[in-house]
Amino acid sequence: MASAPGQNQTAGLTLPPRTGGSHAWRALRHRNFRLFFGGQSISLIGTWMTRVATSWLVYRLTHSALLLGTVGFAGQIPTFLLAPFAGVIVDRMDRRKVLVWTQTLAMVQSLLLAWLTLSHRINIAEVLVLSAFQGVINAFDMPGRQSFMIRMVEDRDDLSNAIAINSSMVNAARLIGPSLAGMLIAVSNEGWCFLIDGISYVAVIASLLMMQLTNEPIQHHGATMVQQLREGWVYVANSVPIRSILLLFALISLMGWPFMVLMPVFAAQVLHGGPHTLGFLMGAVGVGSLVSALSLVVRKSVRGLTRVIPMGAFLFGAGLVAFGFSHNQWLSMTLMLLTGFGMMQGVTSSNTILQTLVDERMRGRVMSYYTMAFVGMAPFGSLLAGAMAHAIGAPRTVIVSGVACIVGGIWFWSRLGPIRRDIRPIYERLGIVPRRPTAIEENPLGEAAES
Repeated sequence: MASAPGQNQTAGLTLPPRTGGSHAWRALRHRNFRLFFGGQSISLIGTWMTRVATSWLVYRLTHSALLLGTVGFAGQIPTFLLAPFAGVIVDRMDRRKVLVWTQTLAMVQSLLLAWLTLSHRINIAEVLVLSAFQGVINAFDMPGRQSFMIRMVEDRDDLSNAIAINSSMVNAARLIGPSLAGMLIAVSNEGWCFLIDGISYVAVIASLLMMQLTNEPIQHHGATMVQQLREGWVYVANSVPIRSILLLFALISLMGWPFMVLMPVFAAQVLHGGPHTLGFLMGAVGVGSLVSALSLVVRKSVRGLTRVIPMGAFLFGAGLVAFGFSHNQWLSMTLMLLTGFGMMQGVTSSNTILQTLVDERMRGRVMSYYTMAFVGMAPFGSLLAGAMAHAIGAPRTVIVSGVACIVGGIWFWSRLGPIRRDIRPIYERLGIVPRRPTAIEENPLGEAAES
């Protein structure tokens, strides 16, 4: 059970006090989160190596921007279709068991890719099937992972810091993984990247099994899956902050993030490079994202993050627009830094706010809708980006994408008033902001006279 705001005791244990600048890494006081951090730091490097290797493998086999988009679609559409059902299942099950199963299946998927590629049997149909299989896994893994975060960090005051540290970890891996993949592909082939990824899952599975967790009773309340799906949908639809965040990121996922599937086209055709150029571009996104995440790690509170979300959308969109006009490798890498910074500002801030606002019994279902917005819209975006790049070229495609993200940021900024109005009572209840006095408290004599 999470402790009350300001307390440093959880589950009968006294946590070390926060002193000096240690608040920036305070979530690492929790043993379970330290285990997660260690296991994921290793596994995520392999994950990013596989992402780059898959893109380059598809481009090497087909030389088609359309098929790059198609593979992206196949890898993400299962997440869109299954995420709401996965959220209900995550709310009904032990979340650690869910994650152990998803990580084990992901390991099998990567090892299959490695075997097929290293034995020179791989073809585009097999890449499509295995990408779709990974999409099914992600439909359960992402809401499970997000809703499990609060169990690893017993003191709720440290939750926002844990999310920021997790984002830093993801983006450190984004920096290292693509660079390693680019070098490895240049001297051998993509199969070794898949093999390293498959082996790396051992670290995160071990970290999950080593965690010491209190038993958490799971209550179904006799509701059917359909009833729980409807309950989750109503909860999201009636919350202005949650609904607005999900709508913005559905737009960005549809129009903005699919620029990643076009990176091999930019590396080979626009910048006239090879796999190492692709690694540099992806690494630049990682550097910008890592700097962004670290800037959020040092924040002491979730307060003020609602403004960060639209500003992140503006920066992300502006970076894409400028990148679409660039034909110089160094300028393109610099713009990818800006793009990565803006992207991660929005992603981490939105995740932190959602995790803070959501009711515990709805956590799996809300995070499944976040998965739909964050990942589920991307397959349609990947297909759209591939088709647009085939028709008007990759540079014009990312320019259009960037403009759409900027428009989305402007829309969210215009909604800040209602969003803050709905957030404040929850922040007051959690002790994040001081409670405003009611009219009766401000003027007790006048109220008494009226009554």
